[in-house]
Amino acid sequence: MTETIISSATKEVVIGFNRPFVMIGERINPTGRKLLAAEMKEGDFSRVEADALAQVAAGAHMLDVNAGIPLADEPALLAQAIQLVQSVTDVPLSIDSSIVEALEAGIAVYQGKPLINSVTGEEEVLERVLPLVAKHGAAVVAISNDETGISEDPDVRFEVAKKIVNRAADFGIPKEDVVVDPLVMPIGAMGTAGQQVFALVNRLRNELGVNTTCGASNVSFGLPARHSITGTFLAMSMSHGMTSAIMNPLHSEVKDAIMAADVLAGTDENCAAWINAKRERAEGEEASSGRRGGRKGGRSARRAEA
Repeated sequence: MTETIISSATKEVVIGFNRPFVMIGERINPTGRKLLAAEMKEGDFSRVEADALAQVAAGAHMLDVNAGIPLADEPALLAQAIQLVQSVTDVPLSIDSSIVEALEAGIAVYQGKPLINSVTGEEEVLERVLPLVAKHGAAVVAISNDETGISEDPDVRFEVAKKIVNRAADFGIPKEDVVVDPLVMPIGAMGTAGQQVFALVNRLRNELGVNTTCGASNVSFGLPARHSITGTFLAMSMSHGMTSAIMNPLHSEVKDAIMAADVLAGTDENCAAWINAKRERAEGEEASSGRRGGRKGGRSARRAEA
């Protein structure tokens, strides 16, 4: 079965059909985060460091790092962010940019085998990104759109994905190093968005034999109780063959849905990850409750002494 190996200098993560689902933390991305964007532009990476540590503590197996800030030196910022994140955590990274020069800068400082996010089916992009991926022995996210845009027809998106996989092979990149993003549409705007992804992921697994990923939060955009929808979507996608996702591990509803799906799929052997996670959460809650009780008791005692 297809296994995609991503690594840092000291840790390896395997994305695969019979492996636990790989959670890729999404938060190191200034898009829609004005404060983070402003800080990064000024050379302040303290929030990047905090986001990296928090996501890993919450269970992220990898982190996506993006530095796309308008009117900023994205190559320099991305390289700085990657170096910082690799200095505080050992999880492998996804180097995320639509600018080839930024990808080059990120790869140049990266320690290990990264996941490059991303390449599309557009000829110009294929000709610029795939040689970079091949040169550095990296893996790459293949987004299933091309010069015509994002098709609402999942069969068209499948053909774009197939094209990218074939073109990657021309550059010596094996299908194991191509992770396809089938493109998730907001379910609030397209009622068949979930069904389309399920069908497409199934074909990508069974016909192309490739691993898959997605920007999971897109599916619930604009809806109330977003995290419940996102978590359920991911669990259902996993049952159709999805093997990783860029998501927020700090949202417990999403993380729990993924971990429960791993339990039910048999990829969490002996339910060990689930049991450990729940035990740690219970111990954390108990410790927090104890601290609150201690503070309250201290105040009562002081009042009594007074």
